[in-house]
Formats: sequence, structure tokens, C-alpha cells
Amino acid sequence: MFCEKSLAAYKGRPALVRASDDKILIELSGGQTLKVREKDIELIHGGPVNMGLEELDAQASALSGDLRGTWELLEAESHETESGVTLKELAELIYGEYSPQSAWAAYGVLKDGLYFTGTLTALLARRPEDIARDKEKRAEKEKEGVERETFLKRAKERKLEPGDGRFLQDLAALSYGRSEKSRTLRDLGKSETAQEAHRMLLSLGVWSPYVNPHPPRFGIELSSAVLRAGPPPEEARRDLRHLAAYAIDNEWSNDPDDALSVEVLPETGEAVLYVHVADPASAILSGSPADNEAQGRGATLYLPEGSRRMLAEEDLPLYALGLAEVSPALSFKLNFDQDGAITGTDIFPSLVRVTRLSYGQSDALLEAADQAVTHNTAPADVSGRGVAHNDAVIPDQGAALRAIEALALRGFRRRVNAGAAIIELPEVHISVTLPKEESAGGQVSVSPVASSRSADMVRECMLLAGEASARWAIHKRLPFPFVSQETGDLPRNPLPGMAGSYQLRRCMRPRLLSAKPGLHGGLGLECYTQVTSPLRRYTDLLAHQQIRSFLAGRETLSEDEILMRLATGEAAAQAVNHAERASRAHWTAVYMADKKGSAWDAVLLEKKGERWAVVLPLLGWETQVSLRGDFKPNDTVRVVLKSVDIPLGELHFAEA
Repeated sequence: MFCEKSLAAYKGRPALVRASDDKILIELSGGQTLKVREKDIELIHGGPVNMGLEELDAQASALSGDLRGTWELLEAESHETESGVTLKELAELIYGEYSPQSAWAAYGVLKDGLYFTGTLTALLARRPEDIARDKEKRAEKEKEGVERETFLKRAKERKLEPGDGRFLQDLAALSYGRSEKSRTLRDLGKSETAQEAHRMLLSLGVWSPYVNPHPPRFGIELSSAVLRAGPPPEEARRDLRHLAAYAIDNEWSNDPDDALSVEVLPETGEAVLYVHVADPASAILSGSPADNEAQGRGATLYLPEGSRRMLAEEDLPLYALGLAEVSPALSFKLNFDQDGAITGTDIFPSLVRVTRLSYGQSDALLEAADQAVTHNTAPADVSGRGVAHNDAVIPDQGAALRAIEALALRGFRRRVNAGAAIIELPEVHISVTLPKEESAGGQVSVSPVASSRSADMVRECMLLAGEASARWAIHKRLPFPFVSQETGDLPRNPLPGMAGSYQLRRCMRPRLLSAKPGLHGGLGLECYTQVTSPLRRYTDLLAHQQIRSFLAGRETLSEDEILMRLATGEAAAQAVNHAERASRAHWTAVYMADKKGSAWDAVLLEKKGERWAVVLPLLGWETQVSLRGDFKPNDTVRVVLKSVDIPLGELHFAEA
């Protein structure tokens, strides 16, 4: 029965009963009052309590009694009877009296749980072996607490010792995104964020700047796929080895998945474009284990320090074009009218002989072909059959590439006339050499990617293949992964140069993946899909699986099944995109860490209040800078690097 001035326990705290009605009014330390239900509190002493709760608590803590002797007495009696004692009896046995102070002290003994357990009306003495075990645990915990306190002191002074690594595991887990909390950061009074954990690990010297924690933060582990597709199955393939096929890419690319050929029909003089694409879908069927793994990965992750492939590394030599003398492919044969519009598309499995070229090598061949035309050299064979020389057939590579470029340029002009948004902003290539040992230094290099005729040519041919495939699927009434995009409100007269590209990019809305075709306004195409990267994009692999099932007369996926696979694959691909962007920012910050005070050219893109959005072409880096003076878009100003924040992946510049 709760009476006025009786002593109660509320959530482990002493409480003074002030009134008892339907609800009980209690007073807590500090004078706070609450109305609670009877079941929310426990009666400790009937009172009256004629002192403040702070004083009562202090007097209870100061009481001395025979705790050990009481436990021995009650533990011995427990062998004879199973009944326990009340809180009142425990207080009298330990402290020799039953008062509010002794009752609260006895309640503390119960809650401590070392010697006694049970309820206020039935307290039982614990067994000696249980007490011994708990004492050992408490001693270990107390020792751990002391060691943690000394570690925290060393951490504040940046003076770690061997063995401190166990206190840093929560920092690494938080920085990698594998945990949301860190006791170490909390104990140091710092915010529990991945960035703060990263900053602490760097400042303590536990991590070097060459640790990139960003992929795991997006749920991406760095091992490549393990479920192999295996070799392509035996099947009839059209033999196109007589055509010269060129896989053209950056010099650092090592997974070529598309190649180009051109053929001039002798009867009409029409140029026919072949886009040959790697053919892993010949072995990876929808719903197979390798397909499910690729779907869960979404895309190959390309990092400056390496890559994590969507497909098994061991399958790359079997399917990448040009890694073997003859490569299996899925070829897209495109016919055009005089305006560059696609008039026919044929898709079939093939065998191709591929020559690999870098953009630089291809540009050199194009330049040589230009010179040959300028000097009225006789027309060359462009199909790859070439001319006989010392019993070998040598195709005129430059002429073939020039013919492919002509088709690409017609496609480009057609897209521009249809309202395509042409966005050209600086790009850079970042490469990282990781340190082999902790004491060895790594290296980061950042180099601008030069504009290239061949890169433009290849891009346009890939777009032609995507447009042709979308039209083909629509004509065949085949459920297919289509890509569309709304352009938003484009400016009537966009600015020239980089500022204009920045304007256009800001207007672009996110692309949409769907099982139904739609306008791709950004590309200036009535319909579009992606089919040229099945080794590294799941949506492309999915498109190939539909094509191959249709060509083989097998059952194809329904629209609903396409949508389900698109949703899963695109969610994983978005995580890959985020990890790539965050990693590039990280490595750029590492590259710039020792360059504080250096000056850089920045091109002005757009004024934002008192600041300008700018791009640093040599870094491919966009940021905002406060500038004084009268400037206009596309002006170049000199800026100085003021600070670098590696954990945040940020660079801060000011006007020089």
C-alpha cells in the first residue's frame, strides 16, 4: 500500500510518494513530479521519509553492514528450504535495522545481483559458483574499463601502443559502413559517422590515405564474381572472320566487349556497319546461378586501384573480344539510308577476328587515311578483305575506320537535328598504385582524357546499335529493357563551351529503365536501349538474353519479369555508380593532399549568388569558389588550393 511519504523505486531511482489516487503522484530527485500507475513502481519502505531523496541516497550509500555474512547465512539455509526472505528481512540482516536508508541500500544489493536474486518479497542467495563466475567477469570488465580509459588518453595524445588495435575495430567497422555506431568515437565525444571514423583512423596513423573505404559503404565487397559462365556452347555461328573488326578503347581498358566492322556492298555501294558484341549470354541463361549473381552485382565496379567484375574473372578470356585469335560474338548488322537513318537490322551469333586499338592508335590511322585522300590515293578496300602482299591479306585499316566514322557522323548529325543535348565536360583518368608494404609509398596520378575522333566514333556506333536493337525489339513485339529520358526545360539558346554543357546537364532528368519504349530526349532518339556492354552491365546482359531466346525460339521473359530484373540490377548498378564517384573523389583528395597552395585554372560555369560554379579541367573537378570582380561564363580564372579533406573527399579553393 502506497502512502504519502513512503519510499518507492521508479526505473531504479528513489521516488517519494506524494499522493495516492487512481494514479500515484511521485517526486524524483531534483523535485520532478510524475503521475504513474501502481505497477510502474515498487514499494521499498512505508515511510514516513522525512528527508530529501539526495540525502537519503547518500546516507544509504554510507551504511556499513555484514553483506558477506548475511549471504553465507541465507545460502546455508537455502539447502534446507526453498523460500526466500523479504527486502525488509534482508535490510535487517545486513544493516541491523529496517529504515528507509537501509531498505534503499538493501534494494541496491538486490539490483546489483551478485549475492542475491529474486523479488522484493522472495530474495534468494545465489550459488557460490555463480558468484565466483560473475566476480571474474566483473573483474575483467573493470580491467577492460581501466585499459580503455588509458587507451582514450593515448588516443587524444596520438600515442598508440601495440595492442590498441582491439579498441579501434569499431572505428574500422563504422568507416567501412558495416556498423552504425562506435564506442570509441562516443567516448571521445565525437560524432559517430563514417567520415569521423575515417578521420580518426588517419590521424592515429592506423590507416594510410591509400585505404579506400567507400565501396564497402555502399555494400560492395571487392571480390569478383565466382559463379562461372563457362565456355560458350557449341552452336552454328556466322563466320565473319573475313571482315576486319576493331575493338577500340582507352589504352588502360582490359575487357573489350565491342568491336566494329564495315562492309561496302558491291552491287549498291552501300556501307553496312557491324557492331560485334561479347556474347556471354550464350552461356548465361536467365535465372541461372551466374545470371543471379550478375543481377545482384548490377555492373562491373571500376576503381582507380582496380576493378570488381560483374562476371567471373576466369570467363573474361572466353568472351572479351580480341583476347583470343577468334572470338564468339553477337553481331548487329545495320543498314542505312542516305540520311543515316537505320533501314534494317539483323542480329545473329558470329565468329570474328578482332584487332585491338587504342583511341590514339585509331586516331593516327584516321589521320593517315585523311592524308591519303588529300593526296588522291586510289580508293582502298574498307571491308577488311584487303590486298595481297607477300601471301598475306592486309586490310586498309585507316580506310575502314574512315568509312565507319562517316556512318557515325551521319548518325551524330541526325541526333543533333532531333534535339540531342551534346554535353562535353572535362574528363580525367585516375590511376593508383597501392603500396605493397606499410612503409612503402603508393602513387596516385591524374591525367586529362584528351578528346578523340575515335572515341566520338565508337560512342556514336554504340548509340546506333542501341537504337537499332530497340527498333528491332519493338518490331518483333519482344519484351525488352528500354532506356528513355526526359530533357526537362532546355534553354532556347544555350551558352557555348563548358558553361553550355553545364546548363544542359542541369536540365537532364534521370534516365528511366522500362519494359516499354520511350523517347530518349537527351540522345535525340525515338527509342533506345543498351546492348554493347554485357560483360560489365547487367541491363545489357538481360537484353542479350532476350535476343538470344527469341532467335533460338525459346520462351522469352515477360514484361513483368523484365521489370523485376531491371529493378534488382539497376539498384545494384546505382550502388556501383555511387561507389565509383566517391572513390574518385577520395583518390583526387589523396592526389592533392600534398599540393596545398598550388594554383590551378578554373573555367566558370554558372554564378550562384556570391559564388561561381567552376570546373578545373586538369582535375575534372567541379566545385564552387567565391570570386571578386566582373566575370562571365566560360572565363578562366586562377584559383589556389586552400585545404583538402580526405575523409569527406573535398577540395577547397579560393581565388588566387
